[in-house]
Amino acid sequence: MKHYFYLIVFVFSVIRANAQSGGDNTYEFLNLSSSARVAAMGGQLVPVKDNDLNLVFGNPALLNPEMSKQLTFSGVGYFADIKYGYAAYAQDFEKYGTFAAGMHYVNYGDFTETDNTGEVLGSFKAAEYSLNLSYARTINNDSAFTVGATLKTIYSSLEDYSSVGMAVDIGANYYFEKALVNLSLVAKNAGRQLTYYRDGNNEPLPFEIELGASKKLAKAPLRLSLVLQNLEKFDLTYKDPAKENETDPITGEVTEEKITFGDKALRHVVLGAEILLSKNFHIRAGYNFRRRNELGVETKMSTVGLSWGLGFRISKFHISYGRATYHLAGASNHFSLSANLGEFYKKAQ
Repeated sequence: MKHYFYLIVFVFSVIRANAQSGGDNTYEFLNLSSSARVAAMGGQLVPVKDNDLNLVFGNPALLNPEMSKQLTFSGVGYFADIKYGYAAYAQDFEKYGTFAAGMHYVNYGDFTETDNTGEVLGSFKAAEYSLNLSYARTINNDSAFTVGATLKTIYSSLEDYSSVGMAVDIGANYYFEKALVNLSLVAKNAGRQLTYYRDGNNEPLPFEIELGASKKLAKAPLRLSLVLQNLEKFDLTYKDPAKENETDPITGEVTEEKITFGDKALRHVVLGAEILLSKNFHIRAGYNFRRRNELGVETKMSTVGLSWGLGFRISKFHISYGRATYHLAGASNHFSLSANLGEFYKKAQ
C-alpha cells in the first residue's frame, strides 16, 4: 500500500502545477529528442527501464545502477543547419542511489546582422545549453518502484540577448515484474527564468506532464510503448490563421476548421515498438499523432509523424540511429554512441 500512497501523492502534486502549451514558452529546445532511440520511438519514451542512460533525459526515474559508469553521446543534424546533442555520465553509490550528469545543447549557427535598410553590419551566433544533474533511488529498497529528479541549469544566448533559468523534472516508475509492464509518470521543466532577455519580461518554461506504459511480450521479441504527452492541457490543437477567413467558392459562406474530440485526444498519443532480435540488435519504429496532424500537408501526408531506427552493439560500444519525419521538406537524423567504462577497466585489470 505504501507504493500506491507515494504514487498518489506524486500524481496530485504535479497536476497542481500551472502550465503552458508549445509556442508560448522560452527554452523550447528542452523538448528536443535527446537520442537516436527516443527519436526512432516517436520522440517520447518515458516508460522503458533498462540500461540506456539516454532515457534519463526524458524521465529521471529510469536512472538505475545498471547505468553506472556509462558514458553516452548523441548528435543530431537538424533542419536549417541547426545542430544539437546530448552527453551524459552515470555513477551508482550503493548507499545513496544513482547519480548522473549531462549536457544538452543546441547550436543555431551563424547569422548575418543587418540594419533596417538591409546593410550588413556583421554576424552573430545563437546557442542554448542545459546542464542536467539527475538522481534516482528505489523506495524502501523495493526495486519495483523508483523515483527520480533532474535539476537543470539553463543558459540561452541569442545575439546580444541572454537568459539564465532553472528547471526540474520529477519522475516515478513502477515495474510489474510478472506482467513485464513498466508504468511511468513524469513532470518536466517546472521552473522559471532567473534573468530575462529583456528587463522584466519573464517568459514561462515548457512545462509538461507525461504518462507512459510499456509492455514486453513474454513469448515474442517485441516491446510496445504508449506515451500520453502534454496531459496538463487537453486541447492542443493549432488553428491555422490562414484558414480562418476561407470561404466556400459556391455559397460564399465562411468555413470553420472543425476539430473533433477524437482528434484532440489523439494529439496526446505517441506509439512505439521495438523488435528485440537479439541482445545486440534492435529494430525500432514510432508514430507521433500530433506531429502528423500539425506538420503534415493535407494533400500529401506521406510519412510525416512516422519514425524508425536501429540499435546494435559492436564490441563494447552501443550504436543507435534514428530518423524522424517532421514534414515533406525533410527529416532529422539522430546518432547515439554509448559505452560502459567499467568494461574497459575490467579488461585492463
